Amino acid sequence: MTDPTPSPGPTRPTIDSQPVLERLAAYRSHDAPTHGGSVLSYVYDSGLAELDALAASAAAMALPVNGLDPTTFPSVALMEADLVTFGRTILHGPQAVGSVTSGGTESCLLAVKAARDRWRAAQGERAATDTGRPRIVLAASAHAAFHKAAHYLGLDLDVVPVDPVTGVPDAAALIDRLTEQTALVVVSAPSYPHGVLDPVAEVAGAAATRGIPCHVDACIGGLVLPFWADAGGMPPAEWDFEVPGVSSISADLHKFGYAPKGASLLLFAERELDLARYFALTDWPGYPVVNPTVLGSRSATSLAAAWAVTTALGPGGFTDLTRQIVVATQEVTRCVDSIGGLAVLGAPAGPLLAVVTDETVPPEQRVHPHLWAAAAARRGFVLQGQPALQQGDGSVIPRSTHLTITPATLGVLPELTRVLRESADEVRGGTVELPADLPAPDAVALAERARESGELDLTQVLALIEALPREATAGLLVEFLAAFAAPAP
Repeated sequence: MTDPTPSPGPTRPTIDSQPVLERLAAYRSHDAPTHGGSVLSYVYDSGLAELDALAASAAAMALPVNGLDPTTFPSVALMEADLVTFGRTILHGPQAVGSVTSGGTESCLLAVKAARDRWRAAQGERAATDTGRPRIVLAASAHAAFHKAAHYLGLDLDVVPVDPVTGVPDAAALIDRLTEQTALVVVSAPSYPHGVLDPVAEVAGAAATRGIPCHVDACIGGLVLPFWADAGGMPPAEWDFEVPGVSSISADLHKFGYAPKGASLLLFAERELDLARYFALTDWPGYPVVNPTVLGSRSATSLAAAWAVTTALGPGGFTDLTRQIVVATQEVTRCVDSIGGLAVLGAPAGPLLAVVTDETVPPEQRVHPHLWAAAAARRGFVLQGQPALQQGDGSVIPRSTHLTITPATLGVLPELTRVLRESADEVRGGTVELPADLPAPDAVALAERARESGELDLTQVLALIEALPREATAGLLVEFLAAFAAPAP
Protein backbone atom coordinates (compact mmCIF):
# COMPACT_ATOMS: atom_id res chain seq x y z
CA MET A 1 0.00 0.00 0.00
CA THR A 2 1.47 3.32 -1.04
CA ASP A 3 1.70 6.30 1.24
CA PRO A 4 -0.75 8.92 -0.05
CA THR A 5 1.23 11.72 1.57
CA PRO A 6 3.26 13.48 -1.14
CA SER A 7 6.96 13.82 -0.45
CA PRO A 8 8.06 17.37 0.22
CA GLY A 9 9.64 19.17 -2.70
CA PRO A 10 13.07 20.75 -2.67
CA THR A 11 13.45 23.43 -0.03
CA ARG A 12 14.48 26.98 -0.86
CA PRO A 13 17.53 28.31 0.96
CA THR A 14 16.94 31.04 3.49
CA ILE A 15 19.01 34.12 2.73
CA ASP A 16 19.85 36.39 5.64
CA SER A 17 21.53 39.39 4.02
CA GLN A 18 22.30 41.44 7.10
CA PRO A 19 25.15 39.41 8.64
CA VAL A 20 26.72 38.90 5.22
CA LEU A 21 26.77 42.63 4.52
CA GLU A 22 28.02 43.36 8.02
CA ARG A 23 30.91 40.97 7.46
CA LEU A 24 31.71 42.61 4.13
CA ALA A 25 31.64 46.01 5.82
CA ALA A 26 34.11 44.70 8.36
CA TYR A 27 36.39 43.51 5.58
CA ARG A 28 36.08 46.84 3.76
CA SER A 29 37.02 48.71 6.93
CA HIS A 30 40.61 47.58 6.33
CA ASP A 31 40.76 49.26 2.90
CA ALA A 32 42.19 52.63 2.00
CA PRO A 33 39.38 55.15 1.41
CA THR A 34 38.23 55.14 -2.21
CA HIS A 35 36.56 58.55 -2.01
CA GLY A 36 37.51 61.91 -0.63
CA GLY A 37 40.85 62.54 -2.29
CA SER A 38 43.17 61.11 0.36
CA VAL A 39 44.52 58.28 -1.83
CA LEU A 40 46.61 59.62 -4.72
CA SER A 41 46.90 56.39 -6.73
CA TYR A 42 44.72 53.42 -7.71
CA VAL A 43 41.40 55.28 -7.40
CA TYR A 44 39.95 58.00 -9.63
CA ASP A 45 37.30 59.86 -7.70
CA SER A 46 35.07 62.18 -9.71
CA GLY A 47 33.73 63.68 -6.49
CA LEU A 48 30.19 63.20 -7.82
CA ALA A 49 28.11 60.88 -5.63
CA GLU A 50 25.33 60.87 -8.21
CA LEU A 51 27.74 59.53 -10.84
CA ASP A 52 28.71 56.66 -8.54
CA ALA A 53 25.02 55.92 -7.93
CA LEU A 54 24.34 55.89 -11.66
CA ALA A 55 27.22 53.47 -12.25
CA ALA A 56 25.95 51.16 -9.51
CA SER A 57 22.41 51.17 -10.91
CA ALA A 58 23.63 50.45 -14.43
CA ALA A 59 25.85 47.62 -13.18
CA ALA A 60 22.91 46.11 -11.29
CA MET A 61 20.81 46.15 -14.46
CA ALA A 62 23.52 44.20 -16.31
CA LEU A 63 24.32 41.83 -13.44
CA PRO A 64 22.97 38.62 -15.04
CA VAL A 65 24.20 39.40 -18.57
CA ASN A 66 26.99 37.28 -20.09
CA GLY A 67 29.22 39.26 -22.43
CA LEU A 68 30.34 36.04 -24.11
CA ASP A 69 27.68 36.22 -26.80
CA PRO A 70 26.36 39.62 -27.93
CA THR A 71 24.01 37.88 -30.36
CA THR A 72 22.16 36.52 -27.33
CA PHE A 73 22.65 39.71 -25.31
CA PRO A 74 22.63 42.54 -27.91
CA SER A 75 22.91 45.13 -25.14
CA VAL A 76 26.59 44.20 -24.91
CA ALA A 77 27.20 45.06 -28.56
CA LEU A 78 25.12 48.25 -28.33
CA MET A 79 26.95 49.58 -25.28
CA GLU A 80 30.35 48.66 -26.74
CA ALA A 81 29.49 50.39 -30.00
CA ASP A 82 28.55 53.57 -28.14
CA LEU A 83 31.82 53.52 -26.18
CA VAL A 84 33.91 52.83 -29.28
CA THR A 85 32.15 55.74 -31.01
CA PHE A 86 33.00 57.97 -28.05
CA GLY A 87 36.60 56.80 -28.19
CA ARG A 88 36.75 57.47 -31.93
CA THR A 89 35.61 61.02 -31.32
CA ILE A 90 37.92 62.04 -28.50
CA LEU A 91 40.94 60.17 -29.91
CA HIS A 92 40.46 61.50 -33.46
CA GLY A 93 40.07 58.13 -35.14
CA PRO A 94 36.86 58.34 -37.17
CA GLN A 95 37.40 54.87 -38.64
CA ALA A 96 38.87 53.26 -35.53
CA VAL A 97 37.46 49.92 -34.41
CA GLY A 98 37.89 47.98 -31.20
CA SER A 99 36.31 46.76 -28.01
CA VAL A 100 35.89 47.21 -24.29
CA THR A 101 38.21 45.03 -22.19
CA SER A 102 38.52 44.31 -18.48
CA GLY A 103 41.28 46.86 -17.97
CA GLY A 104 44.53 48.31 -19.22
CA THR A 105 46.50 45.11 -18.82
CA GLU A 106 44.10 43.20 -21.05
CA SER A 107 44.05 46.03 -23.60
CA CYS A 108 47.84 46.04 -23.74
CA LEU A 109 48.03 42.26 -23.92
CA LEU A 110 45.58 42.17 -26.84
CA ALA A 111 47.46 44.92 -28.66
CA VAL A 112 50.61 42.81 -28.33
CA LYS A 113 48.76 39.67 -29.41
CA ALA A 114 47.43 41.37 -32.54
CA ALA A 115 50.86 42.73 -33.46
CA ARG A 116 52.55 39.38 -32.82
CA ASP A 117 50.09 37.49 -34.99
CA ARG A 118 50.43 40.10 -37.74
CA TRP A 119 54.23 39.73 -37.57
CA ARG A 120 53.97 35.96 -37.79
CA ALA A 121 51.68 36.18 -40.80
CA ALA A 122 54.06 38.59 -42.53
CA GLN A 123 57.00 36.25 -41.92
CA GLY A 124 55.19 33.37 -43.62
CA GLU A 125 57.44 30.40 -44.30
CA ARG A 126 60.43 32.34 -43.01
CA ALA A 127 58.95 32.27 -39.50
CA ALA A 128 59.11 28.48 -39.55
CA THR A 129 62.86 28.53 -40.20
CA ASP A 130 63.73 30.08 -36.84
CA THR A 131 64.04 33.78 -37.58
CA GLY A 132 64.10 34.40 -33.83
CA ARG A 133 61.28 35.54 -31.59
CA PRO A 134 59.32 38.71 -32.31
CA ARG A 135 60.23 41.75 -30.25
CA ILE A 136 58.56 44.67 -28.54
CA VAL A 137 60.54 47.92 -28.54
CA LEU A 138 59.60 50.13 -25.60
CA ALA A 139 60.99 52.59 -23.08
CA ALA A 140 62.08 51.65 -19.58
CA SER A 141 59.10 53.67 -18.32
CA ALA A 142 56.53 51.66 -20.33
CA HIS A 143 53.95 49.93 -18.19
CA ALA A 144 54.67 46.52 -16.69
CA ALA A 145 51.66 45.18 -18.63
CA PHE A 146 53.87 44.94 -21.72
CA HIS A 147 56.44 42.88 -19.83
CA LYS A 148 53.59 40.64 -18.76
CA ALA A 149 52.28 40.38 -22.33
CA ALA A 150 55.73 39.48 -23.63
CA HIS A 151 56.07 36.83 -20.92
CA TYR A 152 52.67 35.32 -21.68
CA LEU A 153 52.83 35.53 -25.47
CA GLY A 154 56.43 34.63 -26.20
CA LEU A 155 58.01 37.88 -27.31
CA ASP A 156 61.34 39.44 -26.40
CA LEU A 157 61.67 42.95 -25.00
CA ASP A 158 64.05 45.59 -26.30
CA VAL A 159 64.06 48.17 -23.51
CA VAL A 160 65.34 51.68 -24.27
CA PRO A 161 66.54 53.83 -21.35
CA VAL A 162 64.82 57.09 -20.49
CA ASP A 163 66.52 60.33 -19.56
CA PRO A 164 66.77 60.20 -15.73
CA VAL A 165 66.13 63.96 -15.55
CA THR A 166 63.13 64.22 -17.90
CA GLY A 167 61.76 60.67 -17.84
CA VAL A 168 61.50 60.76 -21.65
CA PRO A 169 63.15 58.22 -23.98
CA ASP A 170 65.16 59.49 -26.91
CA ALA A 171 63.15 59.16 -30.13
CA ALA A 172 66.24 58.30 -32.17
CA ALA A 173 67.19 55.55 -29.72
CA LEU A 174 63.74 53.98 -30.01
CA ILE A 175 63.81 54.24 -33.79
CA ASP A 176 67.29 52.71 -33.98
CA ARG A 177 65.95 49.56 -32.29
CA LEU A 178 63.32 48.92 -34.99
CA THR A 179 64.33 45.86 -37.00
CA GLU A 180 62.75 42.99 -38.90
CA GLN A 181 62.22 41.26 -35.55
CA THR A 182 60.14 44.13 -34.20
CA ALA A 183 56.48 43.19 -34.01
CA LEU A 184 55.43 46.29 -32.07
CA VAL A 185 56.81 49.55 -30.74
CA VAL A 186 55.14 51.06 -27.67
CA VAL A 187 54.99 54.71 -26.59
CA SER A 188 53.21 56.15 -23.57
CA ALA A 189 50.79 59.07 -23.28
CA PRO A 190 51.79 59.67 -20.59
CA SER A 191 54.04 57.15 -18.86
CA TYR A 192 52.66 56.04 -15.50
CA PRO A 193 55.87 56.43 -13.42
CA HIS A 194 56.59 60.04 -14.38
CA GLY A 195 53.51 61.41 -16.15
CA VAL A 196 55.48 62.61 -19.18
CA LEU A 197 54.76 62.09 -22.87
CA ASP A 198 56.95 59.86 -24.99
CA PRO A 199 57.93 61.17 -28.48
CA VAL A 200 54.84 59.69 -30.14
CA ALA A 201 54.91 61.50 -33.48
CA GLU A 202 58.56 60.78 -34.25
CA VAL A 203 58.40 57.11 -33.29
CA ALA A 204 55.03 56.39 -34.92
CA GLY A 205 56.15 58.03 -38.17
CA ALA A 206 59.35 56.03 -38.31
CA ALA A 207 57.49 52.81 -37.45
CA ALA A 208 55.01 53.42 -40.25
CA THR A 209 57.78 53.71 -42.85
CA ARG A 210 59.03 50.29 -41.71
CA GLY A 211 55.57 48.69 -41.60
CA ILE A 212 55.69 48.23 -37.81
CA PRO A 213 52.61 48.85 -35.66
CA CYS A 214 52.91 51.57 -33.02
CA HIS A 215 50.76 51.24 -29.91
CA VAL A 216 50.08 54.29 -27.75
CA ASP A 217 49.55 53.28 -24.15
CA ALA A 218 47.11 55.96 -23.03
CA CYS A 219 45.57 53.76 -20.36
CA ILE A 220 45.90 56.53 -17.80
CA GLY A 221 45.83 59.54 -20.12
CA GLY A 222 43.28 58.58 -22.73
CA LEU A 223 40.25 59.99 -20.94
CA VAL A 224 41.91 63.14 -19.56
CA LEU A 225 44.47 64.40 -22.11
CA PRO A 226 41.81 64.92 -24.81
CA PHE A 227 40.18 67.52 -22.54
CA TRP A 228 43.34 68.98 -20.98
CA ALA A 229 43.79 72.04 -23.21
CA ASP A 230 40.09 72.95 -23.22
CA ALA A 231 40.18 72.72 -19.42
CA GLY A 232 42.94 75.30 -19.20
CA GLY A 233 45.99 73.05 -19.16
CA MET A 234 49.07 73.25 -21.34
CA PRO A 235 48.21 71.58 -24.68
CA PRO A 236 50.09 68.27 -24.92
CA ALA A 237 52.05 67.31 -28.01
CA GLU A 238 50.07 65.29 -30.55
CA TRP A 239 49.75 61.66 -29.47
CA ASP A 240 46.46 60.11 -30.68
CA PHE A 241 45.13 58.81 -34.03
CA GLU A 242 45.82 62.19 -35.63
CA VAL A 243 49.48 61.17 -35.58
CA PRO A 244 50.36 59.21 -38.75
CA GLY A 245 51.56 55.74 -37.85
CA VAL A 246 49.63 55.28 -34.60
CA SER A 247 48.03 51.87 -35.09
CA SER A 248 46.34 51.26 -31.73
CA ILE A 249 45.51 53.04 -28.48
CA SER A 250 44.51 51.77 -25.05
CA ALA A 251 42.50 54.11 -22.82
CA ASP A 252 41.07 53.03 -19.49
CA LEU A 253 37.47 53.89 -18.73
CA HIS A 254 38.03 52.99 -15.08
CA LYS A 255 40.70 55.62 -14.59
CA PHE A 256 39.85 59.13 -15.74
CA GLY A 257 36.68 57.75 -17.29
CA TYR A 258 35.45 57.49 -13.65
CA ALA A 259 33.86 54.07 -14.18
CA PRO A 260 34.20 51.25 -11.65
CA LYS A 261 36.94 48.67 -12.22
CA GLY A 262 37.41 47.14 -14.72
CA ALA A 263 36.76 48.67 -18.12
CA SER A 264 39.18 49.84 -20.79
CA LEU A 265 38.95 50.81 -24.45
CA LEU A 266 41.23 49.22 -27.03
CA LEU A 267 41.01 50.85 -30.44
CA PHE A 268 42.79 50.01 -33.70
CA ALA A 269 43.24 52.35 -36.64
CA GLU A 270 42.74 49.52 -39.15
CA ARG A 271 40.30 46.62 -39.27
CA GLU A 272 43.00 44.11 -40.30
CA LEU A 273 45.03 44.59 -37.14
CA ASP A 274 41.89 44.65 -35.02
CA LEU A 275 40.83 41.24 -36.31
CA ALA A 276 44.15 39.78 -35.21
CA ARG A 277 43.22 40.21 -31.54
CA TYR A 278 40.31 37.76 -31.84
CA PHE A 279 40.35 34.08 -30.94
CA ALA A 280 37.95 31.82 -32.81
CA LEU A 281 37.46 28.04 -32.79
CA THR A 282 35.01 25.76 -34.57
CA ASP A 283 37.16 22.61 -34.38
CA TRP A 284 35.52 21.18 -31.28
CA PRO A 285 32.10 19.62 -30.61
CA GLY A 286 30.68 22.50 -28.61
CA TYR A 287 29.24 25.87 -29.60
CA PRO A 288 31.25 28.00 -32.06
CA VAL A 289 33.71 30.11 -30.06
CA VAL A 290 34.68 33.63 -31.07
CA ASN A 291 36.24 35.84 -28.38
CA PRO A 292 37.25 39.46 -28.95
CA THR A 293 38.91 39.56 -25.52
CA VAL A 294 40.96 37.21 -23.36
CA LEU A 295 37.93 36.21 -21.34
CA GLY A 296 35.14 34.01 -22.67
CA SER A 297 32.26 34.47 -20.29
CA ARG A 298 32.60 37.96 -18.91
CA SER A 299 30.52 40.21 -16.75
CA ALA A 300 28.71 43.11 -18.40
CA THR A 301 28.53 45.06 -15.14
CA SER A 302 31.65 47.15 -15.68
CA LEU A 303 30.71 47.70 -19.32
CA ALA A 304 27.26 48.95 -18.34
CA ALA A 305 28.67 51.17 -15.60
CA ALA A 306 31.27 52.67 -17.96
CA TRP A 307 28.63 53.19 -20.64
CA ALA A 308 26.32 54.96 -18.17
CA VAL A 309 29.05 57.23 -16.79
CA THR A 310 30.36 58.17 -20.23
CA THR A 311 26.87 58.77 -21.62
CA ALA A 312 25.89 60.92 -18.66
CA LEU A 313 29.04 63.05 -18.70
CA GLY A 314 29.64 63.48 -22.40
CA PRO A 315 32.53 65.66 -23.60
CA GLY A 316 31.25 68.65 -21.64
CA GLY A 317 31.16 66.79 -18.36
CA PHE A 318 34.64 65.36 -18.91
CA THR A 319 35.94 68.85 -19.66
CA ASP A 320 34.40 70.22 -16.45
CA LEU A 321 35.98 67.47 -14.35
CA THR A 322 39.31 67.92 -16.11
CA ARG A 323 39.17 71.63 -15.32
CA GLN A 324 39.11 70.74 -11.63
CA ILE A 325 42.07 68.41 -12.16
CA VAL A 326 44.07 71.10 -13.96
CA VAL A 327 43.60 73.55 -11.09
CA ALA A 328 44.48 70.93 -8.48
CA THR A 329 47.53 69.74 -10.44
CA GLN A 330 48.85 73.27 -10.75
CA GLU A 331 48.40 73.89 -7.02
CA VAL A 332 50.06 70.62 -5.98
CA THR A 333 52.94 71.29 -8.37
CA ARG A 334 53.42 74.77 -6.93
CA CYS A 335 53.38 73.28 -3.45
CA VAL A 336 56.06 70.70 -4.27
CA ASP A 337 58.17 73.33 -6.02
CA SER A 338 58.08 75.41 -2.84
CA ILE A 339 59.29 72.57 -0.60
CA GLY A 340 63.03 72.60 -0.12
CA GLY A 341 64.65 69.25 -0.85
CA LEU A 342 62.00 68.00 -3.30
CA ALA A 343 61.42 68.48 -7.02
CA VAL A 344 58.97 67.33 -9.71
CA LEU A 345 60.69 65.11 -12.26
CA GLY A 346 60.49 66.29 -15.87
CA ALA A 347 57.59 68.17 -17.43
CA PRO A 348 54.36 66.28 -16.70
CA ALA A 349 51.80 66.43 -19.50
CA GLY A 350 48.76 65.80 -17.33
CA PRO A 351 47.65 64.93 -13.80
CA LEU A 352 50.49 62.60 -12.79
CA LEU A 353 53.51 63.82 -10.83
CA ALA A 354 56.72 62.03 -9.87
CA VAL A 355 58.40 63.76 -6.94
CA VAL A 356 62.13 63.17 -6.40
CA THR A 357 64.86 64.40 -4.10
CA ASP A 358 66.36 67.72 -5.11
CA GLU A 359 70.00 66.69 -5.40
CA THR A 360 71.15 70.30 -5.93
CA VAL A 361 70.78 71.16 -2.24
CA PRO A 362 73.07 70.01 0.59
CA PRO A 363 72.36 66.51 1.97
CA GLU A 364 70.93 67.80 5.22
CA GLN A 365 68.30 69.73 3.25
CA ARG A 366 67.25 66.87 0.98
CA VAL A 367 63.97 64.99 1.39
CA HIS A 368 63.86 61.25 0.78
CA PRO A 369 60.65 60.77 -1.28
CA HIS A 370 59.77 57.45 0.36
CA LEU A 371 60.21 58.78 3.88
CA TRP A 372 58.10 61.75 2.77
CA ALA A 373 55.35 59.41 1.56
CA ALA A 374 55.45 57.47 4.84
CA ALA A 375 55.13 60.68 6.84
CA ALA A 376 52.19 61.74 4.66
CA ALA A 377 50.52 58.36 5.26
CA ARG A 378 50.74 58.91 9.01
CA ARG A 379 48.78 62.12 8.38
CA GLY A 380 46.09 60.39 6.34
CA PHE A 381 47.26 60.78 2.73
CA VAL A 382 48.41 57.78 0.68
CA LEU A 383 51.15 58.48 -1.88
CA GLN A 384 52.85 55.80 -3.99
CA GLY A 385 56.56 55.11 -3.66
CA GLN A 386 58.57 54.06 -6.73
CA PRO A 387 62.07 52.57 -6.34
CA ALA A 388 65.15 53.77 -8.18
CA LEU A 389 66.12 51.74 -11.25
CA GLN A 390 69.49 51.23 -12.90
CA GLN A 391 68.95 51.09 -16.64
CA GLY A 392 70.75 49.06 -19.27
CA ASP A 393 73.08 51.94 -20.09
CA GLY A 394 74.11 52.32 -16.43
CA SER A 395 72.12 55.48 -15.77
CA VAL A 396 69.79 55.52 -12.78
CA ILE A 397 66.19 56.65 -12.74
CA PRO A 398 65.87 58.24 -9.29
CA ARG A 399 63.53 56.94 -6.64
CA SER A 400 60.33 58.90 -6.58
CA THR A 401 56.90 59.23 -5.07
CA HIS A 402 53.95 59.16 -7.45
CA LEU A 403 50.86 61.37 -7.12
CA THR A 404 47.76 61.00 -9.28
CA ILE A 405 45.56 64.09 -9.12
CA THR A 406 41.78 63.65 -9.52
CA PRO A 407 38.76 65.97 -9.28
CA ALA A 408 38.43 64.97 -5.62
CA THR A 409 41.91 66.40 -4.94
CA LEU A 410 40.53 69.89 -5.44
CA GLY A 411 38.32 69.50 -2.37
CA VAL A 412 41.22 68.61 -0.07
CA LEU A 413 43.88 70.95 -1.43
CA PRO A 414 44.43 73.02 1.74
CA GLU A 415 44.83 69.92 3.89
CA LEU A 416 46.91 68.06 1.29
CA THR A 417 49.38 70.87 0.70
CA ARG A 418 49.76 71.36 4.45
CA VAL A 419 50.47 67.64 4.89
CA LEU A 420 53.00 67.63 2.05
CA ARG A 421 54.92 70.49 3.67
CA GLU A 422 54.72 69.12 7.22
CA SER A 423 55.81 65.65 6.07
CA ALA A 424 58.83 67.07 4.28
CA ASP A 425 59.81 69.08 7.36
CA GLU A 426 59.57 65.94 9.49
CA VAL A 427 61.90 63.78 7.38
CA ARG A 428 64.25 66.33 5.81
CA GLY A 429 67.83 65.07 5.94
CA GLY A 430 66.73 61.53 6.83
CA THR A 431 67.85 58.34 5.12
CA VAL A 432 66.66 54.73 5.01
CA GLU A 433 69.08 52.38 6.73
CA LEU A 434 69.35 48.69 5.81
CA PRO A 435 71.55 45.98 7.32
CA ALA A 436 74.96 45.84 5.69
CA ASP A 437 74.63 42.13 4.84
CA LEU A 438 71.02 42.52 3.59
CA PRO A 439 69.62 39.22 4.82
CA ALA A 440 66.68 38.10 2.73
CA PRO A 441 63.49 38.87 4.65
CA ASP A 442 61.09 36.08 5.55
CA ALA A 443 58.26 36.91 3.17
CA VAL A 444 55.75 34.68 4.95
CA ALA A 445 56.50 36.18 8.37
CA LEU A 446 56.32 39.66 6.87
CA ALA A 447 52.91 38.86 5.37
CA GLU A 448 51.63 37.49 8.67
CA ARG A 449 52.74 40.61 10.53
CA ALA A 450 51.12 42.81 7.89
CA ARG A 451 47.85 40.87 8.14
CA GLU A 452 47.82 41.10 11.92
CA SER A 453 48.73 44.77 12.16
CA GLY A 454 47.19 46.02 8.92
CA GLU A 455 50.46 47.80 8.18
CA LEU A 456 53.47 47.19 5.98
CA ASP A 457 56.70 49.18 6.08
CA LEU A 458 56.74 50.11 2.41
CA THR A 459 59.79 52.31 2.87
CA GLN A 460 61.86 49.28 3.87
CA VAL A 461 60.35 47.18 1.07
CA LEU A 462 61.26 49.79 -1.54
CA ALA A 463 64.76 50.08 -0.08
CA LEU A 464 65.19 46.32 -0.37
CA ILE A 465 64.05 46.41 -3.99
CA GLU A 466 66.68 49.03 -4.70
CA ALA A 467 69.43 47.16 -2.87
CA LEU A 468 68.86 43.53 -3.87
CA PRO A 469 68.85 41.96 -7.34
CA ARG A 470 65.49 42.61 -9.01
CA GLU A 471 64.84 38.95 -9.71
CA ALA A 472 65.31 38.19 -6.01
CA THR A 473 62.93 40.91 -4.83
CA ALA A 474 60.35 39.92 -7.45
CA GLY A 475 60.35 36.41 -6.01
CA LEU A 476 60.06 37.74 -2.48
CA LEU A 477 57.07 39.87 -3.45
CA VAL A 478 55.38 36.84 -4.99
CA GLU A 479 55.91 34.87 -1.78
CA PHE A 480 54.66 37.80 0.29
CA LEU A 481 51.44 38.33 -1.68
CA ALA A 482 50.71 34.59 -1.84
CA ALA A 483 51.08 34.38 1.94
CA PHE A 484 49.16 37.61 2.56
CA ALA A 485 46.16 36.44 0.50
CA ALA A 486 46.17 32.84 1.75
CA PRO A 487 43.39 31.64 4.09
CA ALA A 488 44.28 31.72 7.74
CA PRO A 489 45.50 28.31 9.04
